[in-house]
Amino acid sequence: MTNGENGFRPARWLPGGHLQTMWGRVLRRGPKVAMRREAWTTPDGDELLLDWVDGPDRAPLVVVLHGLEGSSHSLYVHGLLDLAQRRGWRGLALNFRSCATPLDEPRGEPILNRGDRMYHSGETSDLDWLVGELELRQPGLRLGLIGVSLGGNVLLKWLGERGESAPKAVRAAATISVPYDLAAASRHLESGFGPHYVRYFLDSLKPKALAFAERHPDKVDVAGVRAAKTFWAYDDAAVAPVHDFKDAADYYARSSSIDFVDRIALPTLLLSAVDDPFLPPEVLPRVERRAAPSVECRFTGKGGHTGFVTGPPWAPRCWGEEQAIAFVAGHISA
Repeated sequence: MTNGENGFRPARWLPGGHLQTMWGRVLRRGPKVAMRREAWTTPDGDELLLDWVDGPDRAPLVVVLHGLEGSSHSLYVHGLLDLAQRRGWRGLALNFRSCATPLDEPRGEPILNRGDRMYHSGETSDLDWLVGELELRQPGLRLGLIGVSLGGNVLLKWLGERGESAPKAVRAAATISVPYDLAAASRHLESGFGPHYVRYFLDSLKPKALAFAERHPDKVDVAGVRAAKTFWAYDDAAVAPVHDFKDAADYYARSSSIDFVDRIALPTLLLSAVDDPFLPPEVLPRVERRAAPSVECRFTGKGGHTGFVTGPPWAPRCWGEEQAIAFVAGHISA
């Protein structure tokens, strides 16, 4: 594993992984891109809300998958789509089930899906269906895929599942700050500053699970959800029973992308930082050892979780987003 910065020069005014991580949620102000929304009905009768950034009809398309409790409104999604738009591409943000909010209300109430499941770190069927539909509806499509955090885990797992059978439209993929080993990441967040991050996510996860339980009372451990203070406890009470896992340990074992990176056949970039507070650093050498030849591991010493902020405070840039788009662009152009 690379111990240096691998081309990344962290902003001096954001020292440490926690400040790099929190910048995107506290201080980042843009960019913002204009989107239009489409609702596509899935094979199981549910609905995916897709937010588009338009461009020339035959221009390449980049699809962005957001992280845990993110949405198309997440600023890193806008950052990636802005970079794509500057290249003359089209963009698409996939809102995972129950994650979208009204297009004109970034802080509005989430739009809960109507089906009997939600989303999780290993749920790849919606992505698989979406890519197939895009390829069917747009012959000659040149497609790049970028996943951030949870969305990156979904993307890597899907690429590993598909292997050599990946759709021809997909030219390349990139991920940023993936929690490759879900069990290790979950335990890591139970100590130090981790519980503060977990509390932030549980504040939005729990109401969704309880609302889901009102429609499907036999699928959720309501008392367990209310009492949960860790990801492990929450996943035991909600994610596992809803999605037919034995428990959280089974969910993590079957969904962690570290067990799929050796099967990836498409050019794929993995961007991660050693000081990512969401993942123990010893996971990264394991990922690098397992990665297929088509996978490039670009691991830096610093950068936090989905941070990778560089430049002065009056003109900050997100190096990770720039690298992801540039990698995909190189393969789409080729």
